[in-house]
Amino acid sequence: MKRTYQASKVRRARTHGFLVRMKSRGGRAVISARRAKGRKRIGL
Repeated sequence: MKRTYQASKVRRARTHGFLVRMKSRGGRAVISARRAKGRKRIGL
């Protein structure tokens, strides 16, 4: 039997990537919060 989660880089980037984050106000807040915290990776 196949496992439930079949990882896809493209699908992941399209739903959680940097460009998607920048589209909404909440997403931009997420990115600014990560920048303020000093994260090594900001988007995906």
